[in-house]
Amino acid sequence: MNYILFDGPSRNNLLPFTYTRPVADIRIGILTIREKWEWYLTTTTTTVTEDYLSEKYPMVEMPENIMINASYLPNLQLVETVKSLGENQAIFKDEDVIAFYAKEGDENIDFESCDAIEFSAEVLKIENTWDIFSKNGAALLEDFQLITKDRKSQPIPSSNNIIAPENIFLEEGASLEFTTLNGSKGPIYIGKDAEIMEGAVIRGPFALCDGATVKLSAKIYGPTTIGPHSKVGGEVNNSVIFGYSNKGHDGFLGNSVLGEWCNLGADTNNSNLKNNYAEVRLWDYQTEGFARTGLQFCGLMMGDHSKCGINTMFNTGTVVGVSANIFGSGFPRNFVPSFSWGGNSGFKTYLTKKAFEVAEVVMMRRNIDLTEEDKAILEHVFEETKKYRRE
Repeated sequence: MNYILFDGPSRNNLLPFTYTRPVADIRIGILTIREKWEWYLTTTTTTVTEDYLSEKYPMVEMPENIMINASYLPNLQLVETVKSLGENQAIFKDEDVIAFYAKEGDENIDFESCDAIEFSAEVLKIENTWDIFSKNGAALLEDFQLITKDRKSQPIPSSNNIIAPENIFLEEGASLEFTTLNGSKGPIYIGKDAEIMEGAVIRGPFALCDGATVKLSAKIYGPTTIGPHSKVGGEVNNSVIFGYSNKGHDGFLGNSVLGEWCNLGADTNNSNLKNNYAEVRLWDYQTEGFARTGLQFCGLMMGDHSKCGINTMFNTGTVVGVSANIFGSGFPRNFVPSFSWGGNSGFKTYLTKKAFEVAEVVMMRRNIDLTEEDKAILEHVFEETKKYRRE
């Protein structure tokens, strides 16, 4: 069977992260949503997403296909139900479509005439940006059990101070000496060739993905995920950092999500709790206003390729778009549009030519090219977000 992940109605609620990727390629827990589905299904998947993303993330259609809503994270019961789908069948959760059978060339599916299978069991769904960090603990536990099942951890070097070693798993090439790891509050996963430097103190649930680094004397509270080849120092609490991003210095990051290729300057701090303890509101790209989150703790949402200078201060519930560059004293406003350059004293447009020059240098340091496909995606985002920028 051919499996295709589609963005679904939550795509716009997950901006700015879905400006540059399908929903399926959001990281939560240890793996991306796509990687989770492929692990369970033991096969590759493709994607139905926005047209401008389709060249980089193409769909491959076969005579028989099962379409899966990428907002839903797989578990064993859901995967078995998906695998059993046949012609004219669909899986629903309440009134939401989780998955359905489709033949090649099917343009419109009449769900009212489908044989409806109601999925009543518990399942994680990612439908808002803040779900990425608020549901990260549950996703991390499921991924840990999935990845480590019937496998043996690499030995933990004796110089480390370890609590609950049965909840700690090291992949081949992981490096750590003179650290404190507390697995009693949740699992700790250290990926292939990842490094935790001396003096770091980490409380699970925690995932350090392949090739990532925790810097000297960092303090990390779970549930936190550090994506592949990212570097993290200072104090971090309940945050998800996608791949190739850096928070390499002291400063606090809490209840936050950073996309790929982000960089936080030294002593950058974000607030994750309002002074009056009120509910946090976040910028909503659909309503073009600030929406209720139902959360008391909510920090920074930063899209791909965005950066900030030293001593940057972010207010509670700040949303930064794609390829923004923030610097200067004081607090920038709590919605910074994509391709903005500036800070508290004002912003100007960060032209794509300049943004590409920076991105090429940054990515080349990791031996990765900024491709023409990447540039086309960023050009589209620049045009789509023009309405939010004002000189």
